Amino acid sequence: MRRRAVTTGAIASVALLAAPAVLRAQGKVFRSQKASCRLVTLAQGLEQPWGLAFLPDGRMLITEREGRLRLFANGRLESRPLSGVPEVRARGQGGLLDICLHPDFARNSTLYLSYAAPVQGGALTRVARGRFGEGGLTEVTPIFDAAPASSGGNHFGSRIAFDKAGQMYVTAGERYQKERAQKLDDLAGKVLRLRDDGSVPRDNPFVGRAGARPEIFTYGHRNPQGLALHPMSGRMWSVEHGPRGGDELNLLKPGANYGWPLATHGIDYSGATISEHKSRPGMEDPVRVWTPSISPSGLMIYDGNAFPAWRGSIFCGALTAEALFRIELDSERYKSEERLLPDALPDIRDVRQGPDGFIYLLTRNDGGLYRLEPA
Repeated sequence: MRRRAVTTGAIASVALLAAPAVLRAQGKVFRSQKASCRLVTLAQGLEQPWGLAFLPDGRMLITEREGRLRLFANGRLESRPLSGVPEVRARGQGGLLDICLHPDFARNSTLYLSYAAPVQGGALTRVARGRFGEGGLTEVTPIFDAAPASSGGNHFGSRIAFDKAGQMYVTAGERYQKERAQKLDDLAGKVLRLRDDGSVPRDNPFVGRAGARPEIFTYGHRNPQGLALHPMSGRMWSVEHGPRGGDELNLLKPGANYGWPLATHGIDYSGATISEHKSRPGMEDPVRVWTPSISPSGLMIYDGNAFPAWRGSIFCGALTAEALFRIELDSERYKSEERLLPDALPDIRDVRQGPDGFIYLLTRNDGGLYRLEPA
């Protein structure tokens, strides 16, 4: 859903209101259909946290939308932000967004940031590559721009994930200009597939097609804010925000058109019809649709040992539904879902599996880092 810009004072007010609910949930056992978990607070006071990545030694890197990169180490959040973060345009929904480690990070110390970059004509979703060292980042270099730029402040998408072949996928929102999602000469409203240096793989679906950008893997997306590789099948999944209704869980298929705005289950914020069609020939239907909207953000597919009964489940954060969604599949078809942590955490922005097999959550407005442990 479209998110209003929030001032720092408003963020603080929301955090104060949310704190009693979080305190009541601290240490509480939440029972689900297949497992039980306990919520543990690790840190609070982050400002609009967006993305989370685990270093090989278990430390965590966390992005704050205002343009800071924070380190969580030895059980606490370091007070000083890390240096070397590029300039970001922190307006509307833009700013410093996702973070992703290179698959061979232990050897090359390389990581990637996605962010709203200020450029001539406004801003665009950009990916930069850099090296991580004690104290900050070095050799930070932009490697991809979801051009062209526009002046608006919404729908940057901006998740990053690698597949098993070492190819990088990046989501780019349609910048609240819905017609851009269907244009193949435009990188907005797409999922892009790149090599680790930002160049184009030769087997991308639109390579060599006249009038189409070769970076495109899928198109017809609105604002995808969750992206995850299925560890068993090796296929890529995404979630994206609809308008009023029509949030989607999608299995990404090379060259596929996911419909926006020609096919959608949602309506405009004014109540007007966007499209008469929920499905159209030649377009890929979502695996799951949420109406009313849950505002999905963050996606993870669990394969750890801490919760063996949850292996293979898809976990999705939700900004407006104030819950963590666990989704079960049957041969890549939607089977069922349940809401975990109902009303316990406000605005879950990101969901990650830690190297310990526990589940880690970032929350937007109260600036929290939380962990789910077996109960």
